[in-house]
Amino acid sequence: MRAFRLSRRSVLAATAAVAAFPVVQGRAQAAVTEGAGYRWRNVVQGGTGFVTGVLFHPSVRGLAYARTDIGGAYRWDDRTDRWIPLTDHIGWDDWNLLGVEAMAVDPAHPDRLYLALGTYAQSWAGNGAVLRSEDRGATWKRTDLTVKLGANEDGRGCGERLLVDPRDSDTLWLGTRHDGLLRSTDRGASWQAVSFPAAPSATGQGVTLLVAAGRTVYAGWGDSDGTSANLYRTADGTTWEAVPGQPTGAAAKVPVRAAYDRHTRELYVTYADAPGPNGQSDGSVHKLRTTNGTWTEVTPVKPGGASDDGGTDSFGYGGVAVDARRPGTVVVSTNNRWALVDTLYRTTDGGRTWTSLKDEAVLDVSETPYLKWGGDQPKFGWWIQAVGLDPFDSGHVVYGTGATLYGTRDLKHWAPEIRGLEEASVRQLISPPAGQAHLISGSGDIGVMYHERLTASPSRGMASNPVFGTATGLALAAARPSYVVRAGWGDNGNGAYSNDGGRTWAPFKAQPTMAKSAPGPIATNADGSVLLWSFGAADPGFRSADNGGTWSEVTSFPKGAVPVADPVDPARFYAFDTSTGTLFASTDSGTTFTARATGLDSGDSEFQLAVTPGRSGHLWLSLKWNGLYRSTDGGTSFTKVSSCRASYTLGFGKAADGVSHPALYLVGSTESITAVYRSDDEAKTWTRINDDRHQWGWIGATVTGDPRIHGRVYIATNGRGVQYGEPVR
Repeated sequence: MRAFRLSRRSVLAATAAVAAFPVVQGRAQAAVTEGAGYRWRNVVQGGTGFVTGVLFHPSVRGLAYARTDIGGAYRWDDRTDRWIPLTDHIGWDDWNLLGVEAMAVDPAHPDRLYLALGTYAQSWAGNGAVLRSEDRGATWKRTDLTVKLGANEDGRGCGERLLVDPRDSDTLWLGTRHDGLLRSTDRGASWQAVSFPAAPSATGQGVTLLVAAGRTVYAGWGDSDGTSANLYRTADGTTWEAVPGQPTGAAAKVPVRAAYDRHTRELYVTYADAPGPNGQSDGSVHKLRTTNGTWTEVTPVKPGGASDDGGTDSFGYGGVAVDARRPGTVVVSTNNRWALVDTLYRTTDGGRTWTSLKDEAVLDVSETPYLKWGGDQPKFGWWIQAVGLDPFDSGHVVYGTGATLYGTRDLKHWAPEIRGLEEASVRQLISPPAGQAHLISGSGDIGVMYHERLTASPSRGMASNPVFGTATGLALAAARPSYVVRAGWGDNGNGAYSNDGGRTWAPFKAQPTMAKSAPGPIATNADGSVLLWSFGAADPGFRSADNGGTWSEVTSFPKGAVPVADPVDPARFYAFDTSTGTLFASTDSGTTFTARATGLDSGDSEFQLAVTPGRSGHLWLSLKWNGLYRSTDGGTSFTKVSSCRASYTLGFGKAADGVSHPALYLVGSTESITAVYRSDDEAKTWTRINDDRHQWGWIGATVTGDPRIHGRVYIATNGRGVQYGEPVR
């Protein structure tokens, strides 16, 4: 999954700093009540993001871990058949640590777990960190690194890049993308660079994998040109050498993953011509008999043949897992095989013959219907780089895709093994004031979902007709909540409407053909008679008064702005121009816009404009670290809210008993800490309603309360789906 990127200025540190985690941050907010009891849960979508790694513990039955590119790490709870999130405590300032680059377990100490965190290796992102736990992820200690990691970069499905040394449980190895190989001799508390034969690159992949074969450690190198060495080993933990006789060529350019069969003493390595998950067109599988150094190619099917559509069957190889109970039994995955669809190959004779598990597979996605992607049948998979084989059950195989984790117990019947693991990057939320669903969501990659229940994946899956990849806009008519509109990247147009509250959809008959930019936010006025659709900075707004049948330019609309409808007066729309800090308003149903309040500096292009439900002209403007502003005259003037230091997003919910104004929900800060707050007195005072265990990294996209249930709030996260909280009553 490609997540929304939030820029941060990186701070370079001279040495690694060690700190207990989570850190309790100081709070001295005079207008804030602490300790409000809330219960937090995920709205169930059912995965929806890229599972980049899965790791069974070799010595404990039923213990496994999973990592994701932007949504943290999880531990499998075998008693409840669900994943337990382990990194929700990561807070706003550490948002870059919610991507997990690698994970490691200690075979000799089952309670120990290590995570290497860091979502982006770009200059604007913060440095990585290593978390270490002595209780399977229930509590953590943290070491900040002086290097960057890239859990959402190319090559994020490689690995694992983190390893406990087979000779000494106190020693760990960490492969980085641009800074070579690091070693810790104190169980991850501190790290030092070590000498390694391959030179790191500022733009390369670096170390792609670390694996133990007996007492020897092997390291894959992702920056080979196809002729130079890309697999190294050390037998003494000090001296590294290129492995003799290793394969070369485009099909063996990047070692993606490796697994060791301790019975046959053979190391299996999957290769591709690129790190993936995209961009692979060639690949191979080879095994090394570690006792004599003999290499054998055991590729199940070589890429390059004809595909069903008359093209070329191009792909690479990704995941690999060995059967701890059956010598010579191995499972590997193809990756980036779009023409014939990716598969798992299984061998029981050391790679001499292979069987495609896809060919006889029966897929059951009834628990997560969105995996049909608007069609009749789900695909077996794509982006398969994470493969796990249960060391205590030869029939239990799991593999990750770009949206879920499939599992089987008999090598034939497959179903998502994803309960508890939610990874959507959520962009829009609506909680309708009436109707069946309490929530409609819009996300990256999976479009819009209608949540008739919060505890089950939507039975209709993704909104269809058209199916969207990424949703860019979602709105309902305040006085006619059965009418909902959405925008995004569609398979049959980029906009759609619903007359039944979002249960079923129809595409707009037309869309603005003169638009130069990508589809953006959309709004409908209070009675649903007018639509305003915004595109990029190169375009004005576009207006339709016939339900998307025709569109006309609104030249006075600020280019690239987000249109917001008045909840009472159908003639009123609002928009905020960040380039000038000006609030624009329309009183003729979006035909023309005129400037009102000026000089409202957001600091950058990110802001949010919201309107109080049921009150015409009552606006709230979140200007990030410049605070929260309020207008009661339709944007003619604004007053800064003194109780709020920073405001990133604001939403509304049902008012408290005896109170006329809707409850306010804020992602922001009153003084020092960015958190989630509720106010029942029009922002005079605030109550923090999340806690240090529930922070979810960056949560600045949108927040909304439930208009039917006081205290219930929905929070859009960038990688942990939709979180919803309710007071413990």
